[in-house]
Amino acid sequence: MRVLVTGAAGFIGSTTAELLLDGGHEVVALDSLVRGTRNNVPVRATFVEGDCGDVELVRSLGSFDACVHFAARIEPADSMAYPETFFANNVASTFRLLEALIATGLERFVFSSSCAVYGDQVEMPIDEERAIRPHSPYGQSKRMVEEGLEWLVRQGRLKAASLRYFNAAGGTAAHPERHTPEIHLIPIALDVALGRRSHLEVYGSDYPTPDGTCVRDYIHVSDLAEAHSLALRALETKPGLTLNLGTGTGSSNRQVIDTVKKVTGREFDVQYVERRAGDPAAAVASNRRAKEILNWIPTRSDLTTIVRDAWAAHQTP
Repeated sequence: MRVLVTGAAGFIGSTTAELLLDGGHEVVALDSLVRGTRNNVPVRATFVEGDCGDVELVRSLGSFDACVHFAARIEPADSMAYPETFFANNVASTFRLLEALIATGLERFVFSSSCAVYGDQVEMPIDEERAIRPHSPYGQSKRMVEEGLEWLVRQGRLKAASLRYFNAAGGTAAHPERHTPEIHLIPIALDVALGRRSHLEVYGSDYPTPDGTCVRDYIHVSDLAEAHSLALRALETKPGLTLNLGTGTGSSNRQVIDTVKKVTGREFDVQYVERRAGDPAAAVASNRRAKEILNWIPTRSDLTTIVRDAWAAHQTP
């Protein structure tokens, strides 16, 4: 297949683009480089620098069999301060992208969604039938795109999969987890272990969780990338999919920090500060549906393996 990967200079996008290339697909990598890094893009991909919401640019790239859409702003706390930016970037740009692609005959679209659509849930794990109640404009932006895709699928104009990620982590030497700005716990903790930062700040120690810190379901980026490839294949026979991508196991911030210290063999300063707006207490996936429909088994997503791989990748220049 000829596949357009947007946000292909980012952590998950570049890893998925590499996997698609390994599977024999032709990949066109589109990224504005506002957040992504050019060196992340696989050398075998055709790279195009530009905005996915640029309709004329997207049309100029020709027709595609499929699109895997990663390009988005991902910072929930920033979305609380600047919701208009997130709706413009994550929602409006996505629908301009869809406008351009549908006009050129696109058949399959895989969307990088998020567990943020569920908001602050009490009962874990969360399955796809759970009520949708985003806790931040970021989560709302993802839900708005999902709703638009549901309409397109219902009208028979597109086959689409919305993949609700829980916490992507891990990495490889070619695709380490790095964001600008960096907001994720594991890479920040590794920076502190390496002496690149003076200390680690943990947002909140009074959540209604066993140790008072947030609980998250960490999924290795390589397992996540594989799910995208499987979703593209599943859309051959299924017009629409909405799937959680996680492990079903939660790890608290304290547990992550302890694992980072154990894997790196380094002690570092941890400071607990006020909660951050937009952060739910816990988010743990039920991945039963993804296993059944995609025949997907996350094999690299135990916390120690994730941190070991992230640590190895993080030490590359």
